[in-house]
Amino acid sequence: MRVINRFQRIVGFDRSMALASSALTALVPLAILGGAALSEVVHYDSADRIIKRYSLSGAGAEAVDSLLSPAESTTASLGVFGVVFLTISVLSFARASQRLFEQTWELKPLSVRNTRNGLWWILTLGVYAVVTGWLTAAVGGNQLRLVAAVCEASVSGVFLIWSGWILSAKRIPWPDLIPFGITAAVLTAAYSVGATLYLPRLFNSSAARYGVVGAVFAMISALFAAMLVLVASAALGREVRDELSRIRQGHRPSDHEVRQQWDSLVDQTRSRWRTAREQVSHRRTKGADH
Repeated sequence: MRVINRFQRIVGFDRSMALASSALTALVPLAILGGAALSEVVHYDSADRIIKRYSLSGAGAEAVDSLLSPAESTTASLGVFGVVFLTISVLSFARASQRLFEQTWELKPLSVRNTRNGLWWILTLGVYAVVTGWLTAAVGGNQLRLVAAVCEASVSGVFLIWSGWILSAKRIPWPDLIPFGITAAVLTAAYSVGATLYLPRLFNSSAARYGVVGAVFAMISALFAAMLVLVASAALGREVRDELSRIRQGHRPSDHEVRQQWDSLVDQTRSRWRTAREQVSHRRTKGADH
């Protein structure tokens, strides 16, 4: 009940969508530029990596290739406005991730005052992407890539614990982030295995309907699911950490406290359900009037 209550207090679904949108805006341009830059040194193609990672074919593979690969007669470069836009997008993604930890651990928002740590986190995120990509290419032999998922889980756990520590400006001690890191690593590995099965179908169906735009729809859907896993893991990790502290202190919640938590959860759920019904009813009324 405390985990669900915590998830509702941080508005988990809205937070997941905000993170997914920020990730899409920041990571797609970075993938294009990073692939172009690395291709000058080694053979690296962001689109080809994604296609091979999720075994895409047909319309899905063509849409991803068109989206992430620059035209053959052009080179991926940035002007002044492009640099400014990309910097803002990347920092916006870092601040959206920062707000997740601040809200979950009930910290005072730092916003732009934590920009330096946000930049360090973005650089480390790039290193993490390269390492996990190499692991997938090196050991992802079978169809479900179970071995690669297990190897990635340990790397993901360390990266996520460090992420919470640096994005909170070191206000959350890293031992308090261990339950979150373990939970997120396990759930992310499970999501990775599920994505290997489902994403090819999603990309192919979206691309067949909408072309290159369909690949964007598929990416935002995949990113939303991934961010939902992270947000849920943050809520679960925080409550597990609090529960371990209570156990060490010998504290056991009373029946009255449990009942209060249950009543609070029911009230919040009913309130959100009434709000959703009113919004749907209002939209139907407007549609009937038109």
